[in-house]
Amino acid sequence: MRSPRLAAALGFIACFCALYTTSAIDIPLEVLSHVNIEQLPTITAQSPSSLIAFPFDESFPVMCEAKGNPEPEFRWTKNGLEFDPFLDPRLMKEENSGTFVIPNNGNLTEYQGIYRCYASNKMGIAISKEIEFIVPHVPKFPKETLDPVMVEEGQPFILECNPPKGIPPLQIYWMTINLQHIEQDQRVSMGLNGDLYFSHAVEKDSRRDYCCFAAFPRIRTIVQKTAMSVIVKTKKSDMSPEAANAILERRPSLLTPSGAKSETQLVKGDDLKLECIAEGFPTPQVEWVKIGHQLPIKAKLENHGKLLIVPTVGQEDSGKYMCKAKNRLGESVHYFTVRVEEPPEWVFEPESQLSPIGSDVLIKCSATGSPQPTVTWRVNGVRLQDAPAANRKSFDDTIFLHNAKVSDSAVYQCEASNRHGSLLSNANIMIMNLPPMILTEEGEEYSAVEGKGVMMHCRVFSSPPSTITWSKDDSSESVDGPRFSVHDNGSLEIYSTEKDDAGQYTCLAKNTEGSSAIDAMLYVKDPTRIVAAPEDQQILIGTTAQLSCLAEFDKASSNDFELLWEKDDIEITLNYTENSRFLMEDGILQIINVSHRDQGVYTCVARTPVDQDTASALLMVLDVPDAPDNLLLSERKSKSVKLKWSPGDDHNSSATEFVIEYEESQWEPGNWKELLRVPGNHNSAVLKLHGHVDYCFRVSGVNTVGRGPPSEPTERYKPPPAAPDKNPENIKIEGHLPHEMDISWEPLLPIEHNGPGLEYRVSYRRQDMEEDWKEHVVKRHAFVVKNTPTFVPFEIKIQAKNHQGWGPEPKIVTGYSGEDFPSAAPDDVAVEVMNSTVVKVSWMRVHKDKLHGHLGGYRINWWRLRSLVDSKKSHGEKHTLTFPGDRNHGTVPGLTPFSEYSLIVMTFNGRGNGPGSHPVNFKTPEGVPEKNPVFRVTDVQKHTISLVWDPPLEPNGILTGYLLNYQLINDTEEVGPLQTVDISNPLTTKWSLRDLEPLSKYKVYLRSCTTVGCGPVVSEETTTTLETSLASIHAGISTQGWFIGLMSAIALLTLIVLIACFVNRNKGGKYSVKEKEDLHPDVESQGMNDDTFCEYSDNDEKPLKGSQHSLSREIKAGDSGDSLVDYGDEDAQFNEDGSFIGEYAGRKEKRVSAEIKATAQTPA
Repeated sequence: MRSPRLAAALGFIACFCALYTTSAIDIPLEVLSHVNIEQLPTITAQSPSSLIAFPFDESFPVMCEAKGNPEPEFRWTKNGLEFDPFLDPRLMKEENSGTFVIPNNGNLTEYQGIYRCYASNKMGIAISKEIEFIVPHVPKFPKETLDPVMVEEGQPFILECNPPKGIPPLQIYWMTINLQHIEQDQRVSMGLNGDLYFSHAVEKDSRRDYCCFAAFPRIRTIVQKTAMSVIVKTKKSDMSPEAANAILERRPSLLTPSGAKSETQLVKGDDLKLECIAEGFPTPQVEWVKIGHQLPIKAKLENHGKLLIVPTVGQEDSGKYMCKAKNRLGESVHYFTVRVEEPPEWVFEPESQLSPIGSDVLIKCSATGSPQPTVTWRVNGVRLQDAPAANRKSFDDTIFLHNAKVSDSAVYQCEASNRHGSLLSNANIMIMNLPPMILTEEGEEYSAVEGKGVMMHCRVFSSPPSTITWSKDDSSESVDGPRFSVHDNGSLEIYSTEKDDAGQYTCLAKNTEGSSAIDAMLYVKDPTRIVAAPEDQQILIGTTAQLSCLAEFDKASSNDFELLWEKDDIEITLNYTENSRFLMEDGILQIINVSHRDQGVYTCVARTPVDQDTASALLMVLDVPDAPDNLLLSERKSKSVKLKWSPGDDHNSSATEFVIEYEESQWEPGNWKELLRVPGNHNSAVLKLHGHVDYCFRVSGVNTVGRGPPSEPTERYKPPPAAPDKNPENIKIEGHLPHEMDISWEPLLPIEHNGPGLEYRVSYRRQDMEEDWKEHVVKRHAFVVKNTPTFVPFEIKIQAKNHQGWGPEPKIVTGYSGEDFPSAAPDDVAVEVMNSTVVKVSWMRVHKDKLHGHLGGYRINWWRLRSLVDSKKSHGEKHTLTFPGDRNHGTVPGLTPFSEYSLIVMTFNGRGNGPGSHPVNFKTPEGVPEKNPVFRVTDVQKHTISLVWDPPLEPNGILTGYLLNYQLINDTEEVGPLQTVDISNPLTTKWSLRDLEPLSKYKVYLRSCTTVGCGPVVSEETTTTLETSLASIHAGISTQGWFIGLMSAIALLTLIVLIACFVNRNKGGKYSVKEKEDLHPDVESQGMNDDTFCEYSDNDEKPLKGSQHSLSREIKAGDSGDSLVDYGDEDAQFNEDGSFIGEYAGRKEKRVSAEIKATAQTPA
């Protein structure tokens, strides 16, 4: 700092100094460190204007603290007279303080009074406000004997309280001796004065313990008045009620206030309380109006409309009010004139001033209030007229000091007061000259952001005020332009800074007493800005929310840059513990396991020491709705009730619907079931109920997140019993036996009974005949009608009833009695061969009279008789194909080519299969062979490969030979040409390929052929060798004659042993019933499904134990191996479920036995 040395004359200047630019003068510490300047005293602390000596307090400090230079001295006045606390040894005092403490250990009344503190030094005197020390007395009701209050029935009366005076607030209660409150209502009420008013007396008002209690909470005291007795004299019993009423009824009159009008004055900010309590019979009603205006919006009525309260009144609440008490016989009114007055308020409070020597000083003080306050001036605590000065004049609310001198420095007091209070202000007037002292440090550095403003300070203390200029980079010219502004406090503000504004600035302060200057440095930096702001999000509760924020900033601030997050303007503190739900890294804030408390506005703050940028995003937490509450049942009827509720918090996802559930206590207690769903914008529903059910209900909300928890259940509601509302549904009519009809239905739910004693009336009659209804009453939900004709239509109806009556008229349903097996087989069965594996079968439909039930469809059973390659018949396994519905043809796939087949067709119903048709034999044409089951390489030489194979198991025709192909397939992309060998001898089963390349890989292909074509390919891969291999030696052994002979002998011996065992095992064996079963397959075993068009089954049935496998193979073509005797019998018997019994009768059984005996003689 460059400053001239302070003059020695400043060593003793009597003033209270402060910065020129501030209204309250205070000497800065920086100034005091350079020069000792004396200060006028200033009151810094004092007790409130009222100090109450509560009896439970230990002591009562009367406070007065002040500062000044030299240290102030203190003195007190009490009731306008000098009071020295140091002369009273009972008082506790502190050094260098005006405070004294009154202990609560004796008679405090002698200290009661109005105190004022004076703080003075040789520069002046400051005074405190008046402090009133109040010693409350203990309030007491006077001891008195009260006569009973005698009152006629119907007449008004008043019980007076007359509470003692005490420290407000006062609270009054009317109770009995047992501390039970006296009930108050339109007829009985307490007034503002504490009296208890009775509009008219009734007999129950007679009692002997009416007690008035007065409570003074600030002094923790409650006092009780002597109990009062009331005796109500009733009317004579010989009077008629009409006469009694004529005496009691009367028009209203006011018990309080008295007269037709009254005036009320109160202070602004207090509560206006107006009351009108009337007597009369019937009990009067009280109404309130404000003349010429509406009642204030903030007005409220209490005490059953008898008390009007306008809280915190202002001038606008002044005016005329009227109360009107009325009943049907008349009315009574009272007018109130309300005036609102105000305590003093400053219009212009006097301010401390620092003025140079020789200047003119104006001190202004004015206040307003109602009534208008009186203003009193003092100087150094002395009334202005008692301390005259030649250069001081007073004009109304202003004091004028002309050509002020140092000796005019003083403390001026202005006090404004009216009957509602007073205001006191001390203004320190300082007259002095002082050269500029710059209080801002030399060489301050400032950083500004390009485009934004900056403020560089230059605090100056001087008198008279200094002229302050700023220059840049040692320039003699002051900075100038619209972007530069020098404030009254000396600071330089630069608006919208630019890069060129950076540099060194000089602040120069001058006045008549001297000058001073300091330098400051300004740096201009790039602005901090958020380039990727966080976005608003809706997040599901319990999941992880992620907010991202990216910012740019000046490179020079990289060490000081910070990016932080705030939630609802409060910084989020990251503790980096395992339990922390907040994680922040690289500008990304993660909130783990989001909860409801995480909802709010999240702000990203990018901050450097010179500037910051913010961006905010709203995080909304989605959750299922809270449970509804305030469930209420209303409009209770015999079959319905209305349910209302208040929706719970929807957690940012509006409710789409509400689910209403019920629970009943008789059938399934504790089991909640859904009753109704209503849209999400509804909060009530009418619920349809069943009779005689003890219901309770609950409601849950549903939104896009899911279904919320249910509400608390309602109270129970049980509608009265009623007749059933509905009859049984899903009636089923079935016939399990030919002469019975089974009727079953879905029973009513227990809650649908609507009352006790539920039964069902079953009515039925034949549809194809005119006959009366036959009725049966049952309690079960099934009934069997016996002795019915087979498969005839019936009309059925079922009606529910209970002790209250019958349900509604039931609907008629139609059904059929029991079914029997179909009695006819399809005729004209024909087979059309489509190809070697598929045939089309057609037949003539069975007449409906022969079905004896609902047509299920048709079944085709077929079996392979033999391969046409040889003449031996071999009964193959049976196959079945089901064709649901009414049709006359079907396609049979999957046949073996070049074979002879036989098939039958039958119909079926719900009972089972009908008889099979006459068998039809057909042959399939020749096809291509199956692939060879064995194909292998037996020997590999340098130039040859030996192959062996087995013929196909199913040649599907007459085998004509084989097609053998081979080609070179070395491990390259190119393969050799395909070589073909056509083997025309079908008996050939081995072959050798010659003239092959050594050490080469070959792939060999083999197919079997018929006249139709060649079958699928089998292949092998092998590699030729350089010389004869060990494998060829092994192969050579297998081709030696002695080896082949040995193996043949072993095979022959084994075959003889097996034949002997087989013949011995089958002696006396039973015959196979397989052929008979083919005609009547079990419906259930077929797995028939009415929903499928065609179902194919292939039964791998095993022969019965002991049956002879050779039987079917030995039957010749002309024999009955494919006859109806073996594969279908119209006299065959079936079980009740339609399955084949497997027994044969009469002539056909003998014929089969003869065949078995004949064939058994053929050697196995």
